[in-house]
Amino acid sequence: QVQLVESGGGLVQPGGSLRLSCTTSGMIFGRDVMAWYRQAPGKQREWVANISPNGVYTYYEDSVKGRFTISRDNAKSTVYLQMNSLKPEDTAVYYCSSSGAPDSWGQGTQVTVSS
Repeated sequence: QVQLVESGGGLVQPGGSLRLSCTTSGMIFGRDVMAWYRQAPGKQREWVANISPNGVYTYYEDSVKGRFTISRDNAKSTVYLQMNSLKPEDTAVYYCSSSGAPDSWGQGTQVTVSS
């Protein structure tokens, strides 16, 4: 059974940083493209970033380019999202996703950017 467990969210002031983690189990992690999504209140879930199985290739949604960095540790079956220069519009629940189990979602982790 595929499990995705996100953590690392919290309340942060504008301009601050957070590092999200997503630990997975029940899958061949090193084979899959991993991604981060987010869902703000009253909005649809949107894609944020993804990373190739070997970690070489990364892609970002335009609004987070230069501020967010996705990375992975295949030995730990974990994907990360380093978020810097956070803005109030980054407030959302953040989820990770795997190309090998596209219908599986974790509980998400809440990120709130507010002064």
